[in-house]
Amino acid sequence: MAAISPPPARTAGPQCRPQPAQDFLLRKGQIAKIGAAPDERRAIEAARARSVEYRNRNYGRVSGFGRRSDNPHPPTFYAERTTFMGLPLVLNKKVVPALACVEAALKRECAGQPYRPRTVGGIRGENTFKDYEVSNHVYGIALDIDPQLNPCCHCVGFWAENPVCRKKVRSPYERMAMPKCWVEVFERYGFHWLGHDELEDTMHFEFLGDPDRIFE
Repeated sequence: MAAISPPPARTAGPQCRPQPAQDFLLRKGQIAKIGAAPDERRAIEAARARSVEYRNRNYGRVSGFGRRSDNPHPPTFYAERTTFMGLPLVLNKKVVPALACVEAALKRECAGQPYRPRTVGGIRGENTFKDYEVSNHVYGIALDIDPQLNPCCHCVGFWAENPVCRKKVRSPYERMAMPKCWVEVFERYGFHWLGHDELEDTMHFEFLGDPDRIFE
């Protein structure tokens, strides 16, 4: 009787690499400040230009921002359909693997604080900012989770009218339904939570890590 060969060894898939958001992409360093000195204004404008160039090159050029040489394609060219926690979503294909890392970790580590999203939104065709800012939704690197349950209390318009925004709290975590554990997992894999921003946009995560360093 011929010897039975052992089954081939199973090779592990790519390992997710923890990484922080890149500081130069943070919104707080790109906002014009009233009464800022000329040197500070120039530094802010330079930071804004650097951020736009980086995002254009990596995720597609947004019309009206940066140079045409940054990228021949708009962000929609790189759009990819995916899912998050069973919900359909469209993001830039470069950050879809990072979101998969997040989802796997959420299922492993946050099961003790169960939370099931009802709605999730990703890429947008138009910029929602009306001045010099470019929303990361336009680049397809941001997602919003349950806007009615996780509000943006310092946004303009109806967003700030959410009744929970009138609640006195010690931190934005107390105004949202999403567990803090979710924020911690997202941030481990290169996503920045805008709950930390002056907007207190608790629904919003944006990938500000390096898309070339998602895996080990």
